[in-house]
Amino acid sequence: QVQLVESGGGLVQSGGSLRLSCAVSGRTFGNYPMGWFRQAPGKEREFVAAIRWSGADRYYADSLKGRFTISRDNAKNTIFLQMNSLKPEDTAVYYCARSTVVSMTSRSYNYDYWGQGTQVTVSS
Repeated sequence: QVQLVESGGGLVQSGGSLRLSCAVSGRTFGNYPMGWFRQAPGKEREFVAAIRWSGADRYYADSLKGRFTISRDNAKNTIFLQMNSLKPEDTAVYYCARSTVVSMTSRSYNYDYWGQGTQVTVSS
């Protein structure tokens, strides 16, 4: 069983920053990515970024490159999402998830375990 627990969300003003965390427990594999997704009210779930537990590969949604950074702490089994220059359109519930495929993927159906999500609200 895999458990994912997100934290770090909150209310921030436009232009501000937040750092999200995803604590992972249970069975994970170094070559299988962990991903961040987000879902705004009335919209489909959207891919944000992915990272493996080993190696230097990162994968970002094109629209978020340069503002968001994904990282990990292997000793703590934790994935992070640093979000800078936040905009009101970044308002969403942010989820972390475990991929079932080795390739870096943005497709949500390739992820099997999901956290409960953390709310990020960016005010204008």
